[in-house]
Amino acid sequence: MLRTTLVLAIGCCAGAAMAQMNPVGLWKTIDDKDGSAKSEIRIVETAGVVSGKIEKVLDPKSKPDDKCVECKDDRKDQPIVGLDLMRGLKKSETRDNLWDGGTIVEPSTGKVYKVQLTPIEGGKKLEVRGYIGAPLFGRTQTWIRVQ
Repeated sequence: MLRTTLVLAIGCCAGAAMAQMNPVGLWKTIDDKDGSAKSEIRIVETAGVVSGKIEKVLDPKSKPDDKCVECKDDRKDQPIVGLDLMRGLKKSETRDNLWDGGTIVEPSTGKVYKVQLTPIEGGKKLEVRGYIGAPLFGRTQTWIRVQ
């Protein structure tokens, strides 16, 4: 009986840890240039497709009614809070702990980049790599899990 309970407890802990090794959750974005917290992004998965919205802006320079005036697609002039930041990511078929095939927009410039997401440190952090062309030509931010 004790052995069964121990095995179940270990299995539950391992399952919880594995559940965190995906990008789904609430993340605090950290600027890769100055290290400041910029926003909180809610990443969700629907039918195997991952997307993310800006849930909260943390940058003290921003205004509550800021809009994505530089966006060129359907996000043009949409409020920053609630903006679809990431779209169309799927779990990689060739690499564990990698989500790719989607895009991310930089609201301040309106530029759209390809994006890869990689949970690290047991899912406590998320490497977000935005790039043009190949992943080699881009930059990476490390976001911190809020929940």
